[in-house]
Amino acid sequence: MPTDFDYFIILAEMRTGSNLLEANLNALDGVQCHGEAFNPHFIGYPKATEVLGFSLEDRDAAPDRLIEAMRSAPEGLHGFRFFHSHDPRALTMALNDPRCAKIILNRNPLDSYISLKIARETQQWMLTNVKRRRTTKVAFDADEFRDYVDEQQAFQLSLVNQLQKSGQTAFFIGYEDLTQLDVLNGLAAWLGVEARLDQLAPDLKPQNPEPALSKVTNPEAMDAALAALDRFNLHRTPNFEPRRGPAVSRHIAAAETPLMYLPIRGGPEQIVAQWMSDLDGGELITDRNQKQVRRWMKAHPGHRKFTVLRHPLARAHSVFCERILGTGPGAYAGIRNRLRNGFKLPIPGQVRDGNYSLEQHYQAFSAFLEFLQLNLSGQTPIRVDGLWCTQARMLEGIAGFALPDLILREEEMATALPDLARSLGHSAPPKPGVPTPDQPYSLDQIYDDKLEALAEETYQRDYLQFGFGKWRPIRDER
Repeated sequence: MPTDFDYFIILAEMRTGSNLLEANLNALDGVQCHGEAFNPHFIGYPKATEVLGFSLEDRDAAPDRLIEAMRSAPEGLHGFRFFHSHDPRALTMALNDPRCAKIILNRNPLDSYISLKIARETQQWMLTNVKRRRTTKVAFDADEFRDYVDEQQAFQLSLVNQLQKSGQTAFFIGYEDLTQLDVLNGLAAWLGVEARLDQLAPDLKPQNPEPALSKVTNPEAMDAALAALDRFNLHRTPNFEPRRGPAVSRHIAAAETPLMYLPIRGGPEQIVAQWMSDLDGGELITDRNQKQVRRWMKAHPGHRKFTVLRHPLARAHSVFCERILGTGPGAYAGIRNRLRNGFKLPIPGQVRDGNYSLEQHYQAFSAFLEFLQLNLSGQTPIRVDGLWCTQARMLEGIAGFALPDLILREEEMATALPDLARSLGHSAPPKPGVPTPDQPYSLDQIYDDKLEALAEETYQRDYLQFGFGKWRPIRDER
């Protein structure tokens, strides 16, 4: 069956209706969607062992071969669903290939966020029988939602930008369109397949059709948080994702002093925020959108904006201890398991007293740095997380909205931050705190020249751009 494309990719996110879209595409004669073929934790579907004869290990070793198998499949048009956390190598290949049909699926981010929280709570990810429907209410978390929107929008913008640069276009489809038979048949026509649907996929049912306010335990808090969004930045691209900019909601302004902190993730964010709170003895100004931050800057002539860099080795060790070794709230359990199983990271399932030695920690952290080197080079199926991407890259994003006029290093904060406060009128400013040692082992317990060399090889750009030397522990001199 001749088509206009060799294969297709559905660019979506969790809880946007991608399962329903896949079901309708698979109902077309000659079309086969292979699920989440490049999910880093499984291949195709959670219980599947292969796609087109490729195992998980085969795919990770050579993702291009699986894409070539879809392209050259003898019968029909093949494709897969892709989320932002899937193997970035597959995304690069698909986006750069004009013979790959790009289908971009969007949903109102508030609906998908709440739906995701409900699914995680009930452990019900698809509904085929309404009698088995599980319901619950979840708590709306404003900070979590902002991070969620920022992540989704960054992915959307990167997709559209790459398509623009390569002179390609995509088929945009919304969650509400999935119930429109004419739209789905229009997609079939755009793909170049001859088959048409005469009915929608009958098995999948909407799981949470109620209004958003009725699905949360704190509707008043949600209403207040959403009211602060800048409506004029809702649609930079033709989708439902609000444009938030480069993590502007993380910017922190002092209560009275004309001073604003532009945090770099993985750095001393809590220490700097506490110092700014101590500086004026008042509540910090946070959670502002771009419009509100611009107003603040206009209302504070002579203001100073600053950020703080952390030594790359210390930053990597901190995130390794907190997010990979740690199993508490905020830990990256999925990535942890993938690193243990796929990259053979020598760490126990759960760190307890007596089952994880200092020598093991040295070997595990060394292996993590080796993984980061591959990850930052786009050679792994795991996302490049904001907590361990290069700080140079983070600064580029921050500069897209506002340039810091002072870039400090963490070891300079004890003197530089009080000096900065004095320049803004404080006669006796407080001194900032120092980072608490990482757990279960601190960096100075394992540090040596080999780790430093490995960090420098991994973060060449940061060492070059910011002139980092050898790491030295920061002492409390207060």
